[in-house]
Amino acid sequence: MERTTGDPVSPPPRDGEAVVDGRTVPVRPEPGQCLRTWLRDNGALGVKKGCDAGDCGACTVHVDGAPVHSCIYPAHRASGRTVTTIQGLGTPEHLHPTQEAFLRAGGFQCGFCTAGMIMTASAFTDRERSNLPRSLKGNLCRCTGYRSIEDAVHGRVNVEDGYGGVGASTGAPQGPGVVTGTVRYTMDVGPADLPAPLLHAAIVRSPHAHARVLGIDSSRALREPGVVAVLTHEDAPAVRFSSAQHELHTDDPDDTRILDDVVRHVGQRVALVVAETPRAADRAARLMEVRYEVLPVVLDPEQADAPGAPALHAGRDAEDSRIADPERNILAVAHGEIGSLEEGLAAAAVVHEDTYRTHRLSHVALETHGSIAWTDEEGRLVVRSSTQVPFLVRRTLSRILGLPQDRVRVFCERVGGGFGGKQEVLTEDLAALATLATGRPVKVELSRSEVFTATTVRHPFRIRVRAGADAEGRLTALGVDVRVDTGAYGNHGPGVMFHGCGESLSVYRAPNKKVDACVVYTNNVPSGAFRGYGLSQMIFAVESAMSELARQLGLDPLEFRRRNVVGIEDPMISMHEQPEEDVHFGSYGLDQCIDLVRDALARGRGREAAAEAAGHSTPLGPEWKVGEGTAIAMIDTVPPRGHHAHARVRLLPGGRYEARVGTAEFGNGTSTVHAQLVATALGTTTEHVVLRQSDSDLVEHDTGAFGSTGTVVAGRATDAAARELADTIREAAAARTRSDPAQCEIAGPVVHTPHGDVELDALLGDVAEGSDEERYVGRGHWGGTPRSVSFNVHGFRVAVNTGTGELRILQSVQAADAGKVMNPHQCRGQVEGGIAQAIGAVLHEQVRIDDAGRVTSDILRQYHVPTFADIPRSEVYFADTEDSLGPRGAKSMSESPFNPVAPAMANAIADAIGIRFTTTPIARDTIHAALRAREEQQTPRVRDAEGPR
Repeated sequence: MERTTGDPVSPPPRDGEAVVDGRTVPVRPEPGQCLRTWLRDNGALGVKKGCDAGDCGACTVHVDGAPVHSCIYPAHRASGRTVTTIQGLGTPEHLHPTQEAFLRAGGFQCGFCTAGMIMTASAFTDRERSNLPRSLKGNLCRCTGYRSIEDAVHGRVNVEDGYGGVGASTGAPQGPGVVTGTVRYTMDVGPADLPAPLLHAAIVRSPHAHARVLGIDSSRALREPGVVAVLTHEDAPAVRFSSAQHELHTDDPDDTRILDDVVRHVGQRVALVVAETPRAADRAARLMEVRYEVLPVVLDPEQADAPGAPALHAGRDAEDSRIADPERNILAVAHGEIGSLEEGLAAAAVVHEDTYRTHRLSHVALETHGSIAWTDEEGRLVVRSSTQVPFLVRRTLSRILGLPQDRVRVFCERVGGGFGGKQEVLTEDLAALATLATGRPVKVELSRSEVFTATTVRHPFRIRVRAGADAEGRLTALGVDVRVDTGAYGNHGPGVMFHGCGESLSVYRAPNKKVDACVVYTNNVPSGAFRGYGLSQMIFAVESAMSELARQLGLDPLEFRRRNVVGIEDPMISMHEQPEEDVHFGSYGLDQCIDLVRDALARGRGREAAAEAAGHSTPLGPEWKVGEGTAIAMIDTVPPRGHHAHARVRLLPGGRYEARVGTAEFGNGTSTVHAQLVATALGTTTEHVVLRQSDSDLVEHDTGAFGSTGTVVAGRATDAAARELADTIREAAAARTRSDPAQCEIAGPVVHTPHGDVELDALLGDVAEGSDEERYVGRGHWGGTPRSVSFNVHGFRVAVNTGTGELRILQSVQAADAGKVMNPHQCRGQVEGGIAQAIGAVLHEQVRIDDAGRVTSDILRQYHVPTFADIPRSEVYFADTEDSLGPRGAKSMSESPFNPVAPAMANAIADAIGIRFTTTPIARDTIHAALRAREEQQTPRVRDAEGPR
């Protein structure tokens, strides 16, 4: 097919050479090398690694004008061809039309998929552009929900012209770099970036779910050419820690070692091979010989604390390790009762009791976990990592390696997605250990299969719900019995349990509540932080129960919820009489959200009826049943027990400002918001704000970008710093003109005063040349308390084919109470991305584990991340509120859109076909099997001579 792509025009290359982005390059790849790695070896760092299997499209390039997945395209086939990568398609100064379209549409979030997405879209014919579900099937996006990508392909504009402050849909500061592939991610380093040639590490992993390492023979591996070192548990500190990262490290159990002589899940790391090339490291890792004593295994969380079950962390002191009962595999427990659950159920007119189960999910951030470590000219350990928490990683490395914190620096460039999966130490410790052992820079980069099998997943929950309501539709009782599978290690287990049991119950008023919960160890892959942090699991059960009670009473489900949700004067309590003291209604928009969803669903029904009446749509046949479902969610806007951020804003020459913040950018949009906050406080535009971020050298401390805190905590620190600097500037200008500072206004490069304008550069000139004085600097800090709450309400209209189990989403709508929306386009994108990820979670995605504890869904094509074709174009509405606690009225909106989606879907399916699904995922074959089972139960059995049939 002939294509017009805008690829650079160059002379045809000769055999043995390729023209790459206009440069002639000799084609001499390693045996079997793919085009992706060869291109990156030759400086084309815009080509990304997402899967190595042709599944995600992040590595898409053009070969002779046609898009190919370079990870499965042999490098030797580039000989005699012209190859164009994202960097050759256009530059920040001279954008290709498709790059400009993605920039103007804001068609990215983390941006890791964007290079491949643009290379695919730039080659579209008109026919392909008109059928995006098919044309984009080879390109995955985990962040956006695809709406902004569709807008980009069709030339729609979402980003406002100019560089506006708070409230404007200002474009991302790194946008031009994202769409041209020039912005740096973790692994985008060249020889000039490092003090010595880079070494590469490969991890030797356990084939057993539970075993003791009896011996490791590394002699064959060490004889392999290019191998520099092999590290085992004998070379690693014996210090135990948690891979989970929180402000208080005591929130998580100390149950992990860098390398251990006991393995507790399949895929656990056993040794590290360090070599000159990735090929040499991988080859040598396969030559390692490890002798194991295989130990008993427990995979079922219901059996984890049963008599006779193997104790996975036996012998640990409960107080020192913070494991509730190591001998019974119980990591943490929570119990509490308000009133009497049994009396509340006895007084109820209707009761719902059922058991709900949620499954494992993988985060599937398209940039896999990875780190590069080295020592700088001062002898400090430096770690460049794909992390959400650089400051906490520094603290953990210092503790387990016995180094002072000022001898460790951790930083990240742009991060290719996180969703909680990078709130861990999973590669940084290995890279650091290897660098300290070899004295050379070392890279540890996980494959996609390693991410699936050996990092973390969403905690599976088993939730027994007992709920009752009176004849007027008022809750009389709400109780849950919860069991959480933390897997082999306890990272995040206690927090996920407590958080999940918190807002899912405290959003409702009920005189009688009860919680019994525990987290248990098993030999499954470890669980960890995942968007929603336990709330999505609990809300699936609680919101399903609410709809069941409404159905029994014959009430509209949203009306039933309205009668029972907490109001602005109500305490927010879950399992104890006293609510958390620092959680308040900084604003309240739940009532608005309920109305917005109710009205949107009504409009959807009306549009469909009008279209059918006008003959503009094909009515569904009798085999299709239509239903509606809704669910609500509340979330605290900041994690408990402290979440700190420091910020620094400094006046630069030319009316520009430098803003230093600790928080990382991984598609959460906080970089844009920080620039907008600075611009608003200082009367300028975001183009005059230079943002430096996510480096432990920049500011005093930042707990990290998790728990939706990038705006509400770090943003508040940035706003405070900018306001302090603004006050300083106004006071200085007032002093020069003998004016009242309150009457002075900063406007771009000048300060307007009642007695004349003062140039900002003139104020800088007042500071003596060579002086160390930092007169025009503002500093801000926020400790994350008091906290507010955000609300989300989701609604679905779905159609289910009773013959095949096929499900079609007719309408998807979410209303969000985000307080003052800092950047409408970006905030809507967070909601859309959360919806898309949650739709995948409830309908498609699942980490599967076999009877031996092995993860079997270890590549993308076995896991089913939603593609463009799987995700509807959701309607997103915002409540009109302004929070008294957040920066300039903002509330968090990164995690919470995920939480109400699964129960809203389950409620819609139940409304359509009358079957209540209590276990996720609710896949098409699951729906079909349930329909067939019901049909068989309703069909009378006929006996003949051969018996029943």
